[in-house]
Amino acid sequence: MKRTDYIKWDEYFMGVAILSGKRSKDPNTQVGACIVNERNKIIGVGYNGLPLGCDDDDFPWDREGNFLETKYPFVVHAELNAILNSTRELQGCRIYVGLFPCHECTKAIIQSGISEIVYLSDKYKGTESDIASKKMLDGAGVVYRKLETEIRTLVLSFGDSETV
Repeated sequence: MKRTDYIKWDEYFMGVAILSGKRSKDPNTQVGACIVNERNKIIGVGYNGLPLGCDDDDFPWDREGNFLETKYPFVVHAELNAILNSTRELQGCRIYVGLFPCHECTKAIIQSGISEIVYLSDKYKGTESDIASKKMLDGAGVVYRKLETEIRTLVLSFGDSETV
């Protein structure tokens, strides 16, 4: 008899997105993204971080202050990183992301051909960026939905022989 307590596809891919976010060096925000094609194959992952070749120790991670002394002009968001790291055509794909995309990432998502966004948090709901994102997504016909799951915690173990 097969197991019945396995995770669903949405939970699996969101788990990959969350795990990817753990790679971020950002002390305040760790966001990950996972792009999946129509056959449920992962074709791109990313997290918020600096562009390739930029040393994490040479750039600021502050959220406030002079623009050039904050992380904002330098950090690539998880969604864009996943798009840039993708290995295949993105037309018709889904992107799983911990945080609803900002307006800049939304432009890249739409332009890449991704047709659905699955997210966990809508932390910035109602902000101008959020309103702009949703207006563009609605205009382009991109579906977005908050992941509804019973799972609150999923534990990974690197030493448990029963799960390896």
